[in-house]
Amino acid sequence: MTHHAEEVYPAECCGLLLGRQDLATDNRWVHELRPLENQWTPEVNPFDDRDVVTPVSQDNRYWIDPRSLMTAQRDGRDLGWIILGVYHSHPDAPAVPSERDRQLAWSSYSYPILSVIGGQAAEIASWRLDNSEQFCVEAIVTQTSIS
Repeated sequence: MTHHAEEVYPAECCGLLLGRQDLATDNRWVHELRPLENQWTPEVNPFDDRDVVTPVSQDNRYWIDPRSLMTAQRDGRDLGWIILGVYHSHPDAPAVPSERDRQLAWSSYSYPILSVIGGQAAEIASWRLDNSEQFCVEAIVTQTSIS
């Protein structure tokens, strides 16, 4: 994620988390990060942004082509995996979800956000919607594979 975010800076990067989930414990294991191209254009914008002060562009919006989601679902299904979430970056901004992020979020997904300041990844935080459809931070635990 860090490499992807720094590589496309100052645009937002985006990608998918693929892996497994234990529904009983809600534990999640990410087995693949799938970087995708930010497909945001004014034509796919689901909001009326006429009142937004900062110009809207790929520097502050991202869009994942639905065909990429379908491909990832098919690829994951073959491995017994699901899409666990969507990551994206916030260029020159904190790793905190925006109101637009909340409005587009799906309750079952995790949303890691990378803050990229001046082209360098600064922090990462992961978020999930609670029962009130508000973002709550979630723990990120990394684990090294033992062969």
